[in-house]
Amino acid sequence: MRVLVAVEQLRRGLADGISTYARGLLLGMSWLDEDRPDVELLASRPPSAPDPLQELGLPIRSSPLPAPLLTRAWDRGLLAAPSGYDIVHSVSQAMPPVRSGRGSLMVHDVAWREVPETFPARGRRWHEASLRRAVAAGHLMVVPSRRTAGLLVAAGVDAAKVEVVPHGCDHLAPVDDAATDRLLARVGVTGPFLLTVSTLEPRKNLPRLLEAYARARPKLPEPWPLVVVGAKGWGDALQGSVPHGAVLAGPVQGGALTGLYRRARCFAYVPLVEGFGLPPLEAMQECTPVVASPLPSTSSGDAVLEVDPSDVAAIAAALVTASSDEPVRSQLVTAGLGRAAELTWKACARRHVELWEAQG
Repeated sequence: MRVLVAVEQLRRGLADGISTYARGLLLGMSWLDEDRPDVELLASRPPSAPDPLQELGLPIRSSPLPAPLLTRAWDRGLLAAPSGYDIVHSVSQAMPPVRSGRGSLMVHDVAWREVPETFPARGRRWHEASLRRAVAAGHLMVVPSRRTAGLLVAAGVDAAKVEVVPHGCDHLAPVDDAATDRLLARVGVTGPFLLTVSTLEPRKNLPRLLEAYARARPKLPEPWPLVVVGAKGWGDALQGSVPHGAVLAGPVQGGALTGLYRRARCFAYVPLVEGFGLPPLEAMQECTPVVASPLPSTSSGDAVLEVDPSDVAAIAAALVTASSDEPVRSQLVTAGLGRAAELTWKACARRHVELWEAQG
């Protein structure tokens, strides 16, 4: 089977959930044996600087168009995916028209419908239009959770065109202690700390998390800082307010990110809505207790301290417990490791291939 994967997010070097899924899926397919497909990548014009796609070691079909023009051409039907492939799969809703072969795409969530106030108007329009195009084309829609599948069906998508495939989480780089030390020194953190990782955008609910941290800090055994990791998205996600003790580390990747997960007293992730939720699983893999809002990724057992994302007091209490109550911490670590072990990129990739074969 020949598969062309549209991976524009990886061309841009973004550090977000879509990029993590894209890398994880490609990694998982490389681990398959007899059912491994022949994979090529589709993306915009390569940059003049080192191309982040080259490190993946896969053939690349690069467009002569830069990213903004390429996705607009796809949206308007002016440029189709190259022919000669059995499947054209997009890692997001940025999907090229498919004239030859069959199409599939990952729909990560429908958050633009659930919490429209956390999206710019242009983003809402684009997501709606891209969903309509996928429906009209009859593409298979892969989703990471039953919750997202149900929301798509409620929105009018044919249930036969929606398949649930959970993400994996065994993708973190080995710990780089030196890089972690340098990062913590740069932000002025010298001892234990709490951690959150997400794109800095309104949907991630950071103002409430920061307010909860401000309430929790005096109740911690020591005034441990909160390290906030993530690239800036759209809007004022922090609403201009960063409490004393919270430090902004910016985007962090590779072994330094793994090191932060492993060293944190606890990890917090309380988005308003989420299609899956990878960061808590990453923390679980590194034996870190997790505080989280209800998420598809953490729905198994007692792997997290679950909180209402709108309840600042509950988030604050959970931060204190997860970072300082040793019996609870031990239980969370054990359950978290069990949950993370259930989700692998090889299983995710194998299921994608099974669905693609069934389309034939």
